[in-house]
Amino acid sequence: MTTPARTWLDLAVELGEEFRIALGDQLIRRPRPELENGRDQPLASMADLRELLDAHVWMKGVGLARSALEHLRVGADSVPESLLRQAIIAAGLPEPELQISLWPLDPYAPSGDMGYRHLKLVIQYEGAHHNDEAQRLRDALRDRAFREAGWTIILVRVEDLRDDFRAVLRRIRAHLASAAA
Repeated sequence: MTTPARTWLDLAVELGEEFRIALGDQLIRRPRPELENGRDQPLASMADLRELLDAHVWMKGVGLARSALEHLRVGADSVPESLLRQAIIAAGLPEPELQISLWPLDPYAPSGDMGYRHLKLVIQYEGAHHNDEAQRLRDALRDRAFREAGWTIILVRVEDLRDDFRAVLRRIRAHLASAAA
């Protein structure tokens, strides 16, 4: 029997860097118990992953996994969100804050996948589950709250992922440039 963390290490030699990071992000993310059969703990912590790598220094792929480890972030709720964050950084843009809450001190405040608080820019990846009627309503309420607070929302869809997020990166750059002007 293996653990999710050990499986990640085993796959390190097979995966490209972006997927080593994306899958690592999934290991350390905070689960949502209401959506994940009550699971309320990450599959692994950063400390767990470091211990695993330290215990397997002889293993092929440990160097690749260790390199990816430095880029893992808690807060990417999906592989596409991780890939988007990595594309933003690779494009030379500032690393976005993940799970950005409209009102940080309010645990019930609407939140977006990532963004830049100081620029009032929220970036939301809308995967297939956002096509559900109830989810569309929650998304509309979230978006309205952000807009009413003066934020700009960039919605990202699977078509953007297929295009390596090029159009999204242009929109983020344009927003950063207009904010700097």
